[in-house]
Amino acid sequence: MNTEVEVNPYELLDVKVESTEQEIRTAYRKRSLKVHPDRNPNNVDAARKFHELNQAYELLLDPLRRLALDAKLRLKQARAERYKSYDNKRKNMVEELEAREREFKKRKQEQDKEELRRWHETEEIKDQGRKLREEKERDLREREEKQRQAAEEAQEEDLAAPSLGSMDTTVRLKYNLKSHPELTTAQAIAKVLAPFGQTDDDSIVLSLKSSKKAATKSPKFGTALVPFKQIGDAFAAVCASGRPERGLDGIDVDWIGGKEPPILIWLKKMGKLGTPTPSVSSVQTPTSMKENRAEVPQAQTAKDSSFSTFPASFPDVLSHPKDAEASGVDYESLTLMRLRQAERARLEREIREQEADD
Repeated sequence: MNTEVEVNPYELLDVKVESTEQEIRTAYRKRSLKVHPDRNPNNVDAARKFHELNQAYELLLDPLRRLALDAKLRLKQARAERYKSYDNKRKNMVEELEAREREFKKRKQEQDKEELRRWHETEEIKDQGRKLREEKERDLREREEKQRQAAEEAQEEDLAAPSLGSMDTTVRLKYNLKSHPELTTAQAIAKVLAPFGQTDDDSIVLSLKSSKKAATKSPKFGTALVPFKQIGDAFAAVCASGRPERGLDGIDVDWIGGKEPPILIWLKKMGKLGTPTPSVSSVQTPTSMKENRAEVPQAQTAKDSSFSTFPASFPDVLSHPKDAEASGVDYESLTLMRLRQAERARLEREIREQEADD
């Protein structure tokens, strides 16, 4: 029986180690009456407790077994006394170990939190970098798309011929009356420019002026604005400016706006306009020039024309339809006539204002 090891019989009977057998018997009778199963029918542990009480009682009444029990109890008590001085040290060690363990756990938690924070920062930086990359890629695609659209629009603009402006066929002549005293009338100027093409004689604006130092003397310089019927004829006159072999010695011919009309720039860009070269056939008569000029329809689909020289190379993209030429004087012709008169009046005002500024 392991009752002496598991349960202290003295404690079970509530007696001291020095108690006599009579004291033990008396204590047993009192305890047995309390834990007897007949007195505790509803207590399931009553039989077990009564059995343990009988075992302790029998052990304490056996002298040899009681001596062995007393020896074990004394040994246990001596061991407890011997190790009692070590309890404080062990307690301190345990507390220190627990403190170290708590500190370690705390540092571990802080490290985990720091690693988690760094991971979130890294993910946030990655996300920002991804967004920036996507934005740059989107911007790049948008720029490429805009460039492509701009290139397509530019290509379409290059392919589409610009409209003819009201001043695109008008040239400005400047000359010295001492060298050309005959150029004092619109008819004389039209005759000089006749080899290049037909001019609108009624719309020619002529201005003769003196030098600033001698304003009361006879004029020394002449300026004229001459509108041609065809822009190709005006282009030929401008290209022949100041050339004696073309009859323009000392006569400066330039565009009225100081720059080429957009239609000429477009024709040069498209490769449909070459540099005019002096030739006998190109300066004989306006009739011969019109016969040699290549007729190109509005759609510009003629591919057999040669663009090496002018005027045979100049496409007549701005010519009026034949039915309009044969229609006679109608409302459209009357409107054009009024527009020319208004344009002529405006050109005269501009020349006067320019002379006043000079």
